[in-house]
Amino acid sequence: MNPAHIQVSRGASHPLGATFDGDGVNFAVFSAFAEKIELCLFDDEGREAWRLVLPERDGDVWHGYVAGLRPGAVYGYRVHGPYAPDEGHRFNANKLLLDPYARKITGSVRWSDALLGYDASSNRKDLSFDSRDSAPFMPKSVVVDPGFDWNDDGFRGTDPAQTVLYEAHVKGLTAQRQDIDRPLRGTFLGLSSAPMLDHLTGLGITTIELLPVHAFIDDRFLVDQGLRNYWGYQSIGFFSPEPRYLSRGAISEFQTMVQRFHDAGIEVILDVVYNHTAEGHEMGPTLCFRGLDNRSYYRLQADNPRYYENFSGTGNSLNLDHQTVLRMVLDSLRYWVETMHVDGFRFDLASVLGRTGAGFDRSAPFFKAVLQDPVLSRVKLIAEPWDIGPGGYQLGAYPAPFLEWNDQYRDDVRRFWRGDEGMTAKLAERLVGSARQFDHSGRSAVSSVNFVAAHDGFTLADVVSYSRKHNEANGEGNVDGHNENHTDNMGVEGPTEDSGIRLARAQRKRNLLTTLLLSQGTPMLLAGDEIGNSQGGNNNAYCQDNPIGWVNWQDGDSELLAFVARLIGLRKAHPVLRQRRFLHGDQRPEDGMADLFWRLPDGSAPSDDQWRDPQWRCLCVEIRMASHTPAYDASDDEIFAVLNGGSKVDVVLPACRDGRKWVQVIDTARPDLAQADVPDDQVAVAASSVSVFVLKLV
Repeated sequence: MNPAHIQVSRGASHPLGATFDGDGVNFAVFSAFAEKIELCLFDDEGREAWRLVLPERDGDVWHGYVAGLRPGAVYGYRVHGPYAPDEGHRFNANKLLLDPYARKITGSVRWSDALLGYDASSNRKDLSFDSRDSAPFMPKSVVVDPGFDWNDDGFRGTDPAQTVLYEAHVKGLTAQRQDIDRPLRGTFLGLSSAPMLDHLTGLGITTIELLPVHAFIDDRFLVDQGLRNYWGYQSIGFFSPEPRYLSRGAISEFQTMVQRFHDAGIEVILDVVYNHTAEGHEMGPTLCFRGLDNRSYYRLQADNPRYYENFSGTGNSLNLDHQTVLRMVLDSLRYWVETMHVDGFRFDLASVLGRTGAGFDRSAPFFKAVLQDPVLSRVKLIAEPWDIGPGGYQLGAYPAPFLEWNDQYRDDVRRFWRGDEGMTAKLAERLVGSARQFDHSGRSAVSSVNFVAAHDGFTLADVVSYSRKHNEANGEGNVDGHNENHTDNMGVEGPTEDSGIRLARAQRKRNLLTTLLLSQGTPMLLAGDEIGNSQGGNNNAYCQDNPIGWVNWQDGDSELLAFVARLIGLRKAHPVLRQRRFLHGDQRPEDGMADLFWRLPDGSAPSDDQWRDPQWRCLCVEIRMASHTPAYDASDDEIFAVLNGGSKVDVVLPACRDGRKWVQVIDTARPDLAQADVPDDQVAVAASSVSVFVLKLV
């Protein structure tokens, strides 16, 4: 547009962000303590060509309207106000700021001390003031029109009881796929390309859960080491897709991805990071929130607001006690549902979101706001139920309908199959939905998100190949990452040509996966585990944007892939494996039979002493439909499973009824077994294996 014609009028205080109305753009931004806010517009050469003072303030929202401005306009803010860190204020108009509501961000942070609000060379540290212009080193906000032709997208999601989650990284899943066009690898369009859709639908997953896709930055200490923030848990734009995942720079690429997944019958869930931002602690850069209104956006220490409350471990925590900050989070969530059509969210370090002045509260304002919201209350909500602060571990404490990542499931299942003593009773708890944690307040048996591996930790292949972490490539002296992982190298640390060890590792992987898909709750697979992907023992690959962190398709295990697809198919075919209600061995009024039987190999019920026996290694379980479960087409569905962590054993099968007989459908010691009739009431179960039987009419 003609520079001579650029003028700013009062505009409107709603909606927040930059909104194109067909004739121009309205800008609205929150700051409670600012004294003046300037809108900075950039020309096609990236030069800051215009500074316009926002002329109006309604309450704490500053706003202005620029007629004639179009989508594609690049902008930022400069905010004037007190620089008084001891009072919690860190305004510095020399620093260009991103719009918290920007729908698109272009460029990336180019690290320089000019990004700091203080003079890095001063002995007064963050109490000093830096007057350098940060604009040349900053990403910029972009005006966009987020309209998209969804072609009447009528996708309604997957019933929670039928959900099979698949946790994936946008780039990591596709970076090494040779059957995807090279420019699309590592992007939203590559992730939703035909080869990936064929893989995911063939596998049988219902829901893909993406590691963070909100715009994020590469930490300076990583860039200095030649590394990147691969996982993306350093958000700086809660409304903007991460630019590195856009092949052509258009946010419609994300919408196209969602549309393709929906057409394939797959839900899209986003891993979102509203507990902190990428600005870090008091020595961090001034990129957005800190320069707009540090005292409002962040939780500051009450007795010394120079410093931040740090429940995330990254230096700061967002202040969801502030109504405008809470509104921003809710507006962001609604945007991704209503405009981008995602189907739910996994909340990173969700205990931060439930913190009040008294600590974690399941009735905190965030939870109340989400659960009363007509848009957000109908999508899938998953909590990572912990943070690093006092009282932060809150497994089982979240309100319905939140699901929760269950790390105790992961640890107990790994320990059982590793051979640890005293784990059989704990395995039984995990198989039936971890009722001790979740069976209260009307919560569903799908509340526990069960997993044996996730992005944060060892891959499944590494669980059975390494006894200790190998994070040397992270440049932190191998002190980062969890130390207690309950893994076992089975005789050799890392890769081996020993055929016996390789066969044992393959069988243990099948044992772990079979246990996962047999368990009540919501199963989650880590992308690549279905083909035996390894990270070389690195259990904290957050900075490894390279083959360490990417899925290795070339060496993929096709036999394991077929086995996992069979397991998912078994779960889908048998409602008894995915019930909404907890099983407690209650009698069914229709036949007087219990919905759950625990058995020893000889068919008898375990005694109290048996449950406490640390040497007990073979758990047999018969699962039927709960009497209080709403009617299913297969209401008489029944499964008998033997999870044998010990030596080979003969197992007595439960008595058959109504002219039916047991058929073996899974034997992890014989992965090619499709189905086998059982000729009598006793069957031999191999050492360290899982066998699954279903009833069939004779």
